[in-house]
Amino acid sequence: MTIVSRFQDKTARIGILGLGYVGLPLAVEFCRRGFQVAGFEVNADRVRSLKKGRSYVEDVPGAEVARLLKSGRLSVQESFEAVSRCDALLICVQTPLSKSKEPDLSNVIAAATQASKRLKRGALVVLESTIPPGVTEEIVRPILEAGRRRLGKEFFLAFSPERVDPGNKRFGIANTPKIVGGADAASTELARGLYSQVVATVVPVSSARAAEMAKLLENSFRAVNIALVNEMAQICHRLGVDVWEVIGAAATKPFGFMPFYPGPGIGGHCIPKDPQLLIWKMKELQYEPRFLQLASTINGGMPAYVVERLGQLLNARKRALNGSRLLVLGIAYKAGTSDYRESPALDVMELLAARGARVSYHDPFVPSARVARRVLRSSPLSAKGVAAADAVLILTAHPGIDYRAVARRARLVFDARNALGGGAAPKVARL
Repeated sequence: MTIVSRFQDKTARIGILGLGYVGLPLAVEFCRRGFQVAGFEVNADRVRSLKKGRSYVEDVPGAEVARLLKSGRLSVQESFEAVSRCDALLICVQTPLSKSKEPDLSNVIAAATQASKRLKRGALVVLESTIPPGVTEEIVRPILEAGRRRLGKEFFLAFSPERVDPGNKRFGIANTPKIVGGADAASTELARGLYSQVVATVVPVSSARAAEMAKLLENSFRAVNIALVNEMAQICHRLGVDVWEVIGAAATKPFGFMPFYPGPGIGGHCIPKDPQLLIWKMKELQYEPRFLQLASTINGGMPAYVVERLGQLLNARKRALNGSRLLVLGIAYKAGTSDYRESPALDVMELLAARGARVSYHDPFVPSARVARRVLRSSPLSAKGVAAADAVLILTAHPGIDYRAVARRARLVFDARNALGGGAAPKVARL
């Protein structure tokens, strides 16, 4: 029986290296479609949590993890011994940036090394972690070729970028088109055959490098357009024009325009990071990607701009930032989620604390967070707390909060997300 037929009849065993925001939902989706999945995770706390039926990924119910573990369809482990029994290995580990904004590929290298030590003959390895162009073939492939393994014979290799959107109720793994690009044509076809069992639309491309670039283009597109509209917000403020009104008007054009919206910066694990991977790679090739660098500068400067605007607003009311009591509403990087990785709200709060402000926050999704070397806990949102603050900053517009009631009780509101919409009260300022 060939590996293709095992994919089709779902007798193939799937291994997933890394059970984070990407790997755990992917493991659950393969299990739902009838596959047996082995999850490999080096974080012992995560393994213990999953074995107790507790999920740390918002889009994956703990009850479903418990059900899949009990059925034997899913297993989770710190040991990599079971890698040798897997027909397909999907690498879903983090690729963070260093402080100097260089990609840290140590997790990818470690995962590929573990795979290489125990790789089953004829197995397919797919890298889903976002990486600089060329990593699949220039770094992962040589690791897998150890022991004279030959691509297309003893193993197959492809890249398929993750497209996870935390909190998105409309699009998940099954109905989000999946790009696959192999290190050779046979690998592309195998990857297409695997993912077509769980994803409605699979999009093959000519190479792993093309697939790597597609992912970076997706998020660079978003970063650049967010930077454009963030700059437009600053321009409109200087012109005395409401940027939200301008965007709304422009969005009525049925062609040639796609609305993006300003905010206090960009957050999450992907949009701030992914353009930096391309910038780093281009430095190797002695090319300066000026558009991407400018976008990064503009987006990275938004927290400071928010603090500057708030300082001006307080100054007009004969208050200084130093000593002011400030209440931040929402610190997750995205509305409706608990994910606060790289959230610009944290940068805003740290800048405010450095200026002497007394900062507290309310976020129904994030019970605690480390800000300016301190662990802060979400405060209850009460009429008394809102009225006591010198200013309220809306940095993430979570659903379920009565922002109109907040505006009625607050002395000053700086709305960086247009949560209050048009026609706000005079004491409400918008980005």
